[in-house]
Amino acid sequence: MEKEAVKDAEKSRAPRPVAASVVKLRAAVEKASAGGGPARLEAQKARGKFTARERIHYLLDEGTFQELDLLVSTRAVDFGLKDKDIPGDGVITGFGQINGREVCVYAQDFTVLGGSLGLAHAKKIAKVMDLAYENRVPVVGLLDSGGARIQEGVDSLDGYAEIFQRNVKCSGVIPQISVILGPCAGGAVYSPALTDYIFMVEGISQMFVTGPDVVKAATGEEVTFDGLGGADAHSSKSGVCHFVAKSEPDCFRQVRELLSYLPQNRWEKPPRVANPDPIRRHVPLMEQMCNLDPRKSYRVHHIVWQIADEHKFFEVQAGYAKNMVTGFCRMGGEVVGVVANNPAHVAGALDINASDKAARFIRFLNCFNIPVLTLVDVPGYWPGVTQEHGGIIRHGAKILFAYAEATVPKITVILRKAYGGAYIAMSSKHMKGDFNFALPCAEIAVMGPAGAIEILYSREIAACKTDADKAALRAKLCAEYAAKFASPYQTASTGSIDEVIEPSLMRYKIVRALRFLKDKRVPGTHENRGNIPL
Repeated sequence: MEKEAVKDAEKSRAPRPVAASVVKLRAAVEKASAGGGPARLEAQKARGKFTARERIHYLLDEGTFQELDLLVSTRAVDFGLKDKDIPGDGVITGFGQINGREVCVYAQDFTVLGGSLGLAHAKKIAKVMDLAYENRVPVVGLLDSGGARIQEGVDSLDGYAEIFQRNVKCSGVIPQISVILGPCAGGAVYSPALTDYIFMVEGISQMFVTGPDVVKAATGEEVTFDGLGGADAHSSKSGVCHFVAKSEPDCFRQVRELLSYLPQNRWEKPPRVANPDPIRRHVPLMEQMCNLDPRKSYRVHHIVWQIADEHKFFEVQAGYAKNMVTGFCRMGGEVVGVVANNPAHVAGALDINASDKAARFIRFLNCFNIPVLTLVDVPGYWPGVTQEHGGIIRHGAKILFAYAEATVPKITVILRKAYGGAYIAMSSKHMKGDFNFALPCAEIAVMGPAGAIEILYSREIAACKTDADKAALRAKLCAEYAAKFASPYQTASTGSIDEVIEPSLMRYKIVRALRFLKDKRVPGTHENRGNIPL
């Protein structure tokens, strides 16, 4: 009996024959998963780039990726496509997890027909975007493509239109992230432009509507691919790119970090985390700032770092419009979007680019239930013919519109200067700010004291006989004007400031206000709000 039992056990351990249908499936999956083949995979690595599957592996939590439509293939037959092997039609689609939370993802495979987009390729992307929209999860696109597949003609252009339409449908409903990991040219650039955030990697990412050759033929200008549409050009000059990474792993780390600050959809709030940083922690640096000469510059980042939980700040568009700082931090464990004037760059004044940058960020926060913390130190709008002719009136109005439209909690702290129309634009009380605070050193006025007295007391100053007399009179008049018209106490007396606060208590005041506002609701504002590119 024992011998028979041993024999039965050995039989159970012996490999069983695999059904022919399973063998066929495994072969088809292995073939489709191989991309463009060993030679093209090696060529991709020789360019310093990961393969599409490696990218998904680095981006998602280990073992969570579930692929969809692996066996989809093009139905096009012209120009030899019928006889070509095009695994997955050049794009990998599916879903997985990032930080334990569900996301949908697609990754274009440059090793398969240069990642070019045909109709089947587009339908796969559209399908996974529909899946993200219907299940209320973020969608991340990894783009590495030669553009529209010429062999498929207008079908490929129609495919792009299907994707654009879904970008707009998803806007303000689920977070959309584009990661540029190779070329992105022509009409292909408009899908990333319609998403919320764009990541690029130095040395391998390019975006442009027309390439260097076309530019040279049309205008005579000679420019390299990177010079025209590389990461530096789009992060510092055009503002198209929000984040720049040194390498692909660094890029995927940044994507994961960004998603840690975002909700899954517009119906949820951002994830709260345990906060080891005491909310009553004093901020001595703020008292030092109150002693700072109003004409001296400083980086507003130091203020944000001081008040944020564990001094962490995730900046958005760090290289663009540096007079305006935007980004995410946590305060008391809750996610906050920061909008701050930066006196270290053009005195923190508002200009065209800063207005666009802030307005779109505020609108994103409003779409996804993230409170806005506004730190104000603004001397006004940046003057000049270039600004006026460039449309500062139109662009400046965007930030006004964004703040007035926003129904999420809005907390404002005036650090030093808040003059003229820029004071209004930076989430003033009458732009429906929920809590508006000011430091005791704040100056809030129609214009700065030095400029105001030149208008109000021009005759008295002109009547002085010596330059010394003029200087003495100016100093006296400036002090009087500041005390009467630019004082935070004067503004507080009218209710335009809720409280003049102790500088060292700034962090506590903000966290306390955020906790009070956590259940804020404004009736009639739950309709879908898209995040249109500005």
